[in-house]
Amino acid sequence: MAAHSTIEAITKRIVERSKPTREPYLERVRNASSKGVRRSVLACANLAHGFAVCSPGDKAALAGDIVPNLGIITAYNDMLSAHQPFEYFPDLIRKAAAEVGGVAQVAGGVPAMCDGVTQGQPGMELSLFSRDAIAMAAGIGLSHNMFDAAVFLGVCDKIVPGLMIAALAFGHLPSVFIPAGPMTSGLPNDEKNRIRQLYAEGKVGRAELLESESKSYHGPGTCTFYGTANSNQMLMEIMGFHMPGASFVNPGTPLRDALTREATKRALAITALGNEFTPAGEMIDERSIVNGVVGLHATGGSTNHTMHLIAMARAGGIQLTWQDISDLSDVVPLLARVYPNGSADVNHFHAAGGMGFLIKQLLKAGLVHDDVRTVYGHGLAAYTIEPHLNTDGTVQRLPSPEQSADPKVLSQIEAPFQPNGGLKMLTGNMGKAVVKISAVKPERHIVEAPAVVFHDQQEMLDAFKDGKLNRDFIAVVRFQGPKANGMPELHKLTPSLGVLQDRGHKVALITDGRMSGASGKVPAAIHVTPEAVDGGPIARIKDGDMIRLDAVAGTLEVLVDAVEFAARPLAQADLSGNEFGMGRELFAPFRHHVGRADTGASVFFG
Repeated sequence: MAAHSTIEAITKRIVERSKPTREPYLERVRNASSKGVRRSVLACANLAHGFAVCSPGDKAALAGDIVPNLGIITAYNDMLSAHQPFEYFPDLIRKAAAEVGGVAQVAGGVPAMCDGVTQGQPGMELSLFSRDAIAMAAGIGLSHNMFDAAVFLGVCDKIVPGLMIAALAFGHLPSVFIPAGPMTSGLPNDEKNRIRQLYAEGKVGRAELLESESKSYHGPGTCTFYGTANSNQMLMEIMGFHMPGASFVNPGTPLRDALTREATKRALAITALGNEFTPAGEMIDERSIVNGVVGLHATGGSTNHTMHLIAMARAGGIQLTWQDISDLSDVVPLLARVYPNGSADVNHFHAAGGMGFLIKQLLKAGLVHDDVRTVYGHGLAAYTIEPHLNTDGTVQRLPSPEQSADPKVLSQIEAPFQPNGGLKMLTGNMGKAVVKISAVKPERHIVEAPAVVFHDQQEMLDAFKDGKLNRDFIAVVRFQGPKANGMPELHKLTPSLGVLQDRGHKVALITDGRMSGASGKVPAAIHVTPEAVDGGPIARIKDGDMIRLDAVAGTLEVLVDAVEFAARPLAQADLSGNEFGMGRELFAPFRHHVGRADTGASVFFG
């Protein structure tokens, strides 16, 4: 079906806006590609170091520039559940490469932190910046110039966006992303959230809370709720960097291994040494980016991607904006109900039809571009499949079903859960922000209440425990932006705000910090830009100011006389406690140079 008129119009305006940066980027990619096999430019001593530990046969092959060499960038560690399965992937990849006459080497490792471990802790202030550090670490690995293609082993929150930035910095190389898959289903997410709220109210203790959390996060693979990690997997598939159907197959299964072997062989097939050369920088374009945004809206994905997608796009010379994301949300219906937007987890989503069914529905309505390049070939329609295992251990792809196996989890395009994606940009005299309302009941899309101002999330938690917040209010938690303290996620606030909302109070959150993909049932205007430390209007808010958060009209206003508001001095905060400890001193240059949230909150694209 032809592209939806609004999708087409937004894509065209992104193309026009991007010309000054996209065209020079493509010229750089093509110049690098024209130099041929990378190893041919290395002196003998360089090359000898590069294959010193290879077998004699591999050395001969790599010396002759006739066999493709695959660089593996891995985010493996065995503390992070989603990345622990990557421990054995390099051996699997090397064997698969050898089967088709190729060579594979681990080019480098990148850091991979777990936001679940650092949530509410000092280490969370390194989390967002870890994305750019990951991009740089991957760049170091690929800088040896030994490789004809790269595969990226990464799954979680900042890791995939960081790897994508690196893949596009090395856009002359084909790049395939290989996921590890979600952990099997544990304690239902609704039950986990119920225990969290009981703990926040003091009705259960730490032992009960830890038991609940341990039953939720219980084994290898991504956390099963639809946060940033699983939004990453959706994006990599709908943007064509995964093999079709690869995103949500559980780790440690024969099908998972078959998909990894297949991805390896495909990466070697699309190098400049073959007939299907697919450099990542040329493969991705404005249509691919729009497809990613549409997928984010259709699934109710992570608000973190209002920053990550912008940074990823800019790495390829493409200028995506919050306005583009918001306008796309207006025409893309919500087709998935996965926690926190529903009670199901990603395994239920996959069983209901998963990515193949979702893409088929979006193509049916012209909401995504089919005419895109992918690592699998040309055309997104090739991704409207279900992966299965052949008896010989290879991947079999069957057409995605015409009907959802569970309409409460994954809907037809004709009967969406809501008519829009629920991710909107807010503008007004407080600056710009984003809000995710796909999990917020319609009667709470507009909140008007007095402000209660905090400079730290612990201040708000203390006020809640002291019984000072049993009323209608909008919490303003400021000095949480990237320049202030690295823009930590503020999920510790969610249970307390949920309790107050359940008691019948009108509550909302406004912050220059983040809430990410786990933003839940409480309306939250996040990523407020400019941030408080950057002189943003949020620094002028006082306790008692009436604020109106209107997710229907897309506005965020403090209801104070304009002259009076402009004349107020900017609040100041003592941020010295955020400068040292848990490595925070090492990231002072990042805090100093980082760009605004609406430009990707990156040190690369300020």
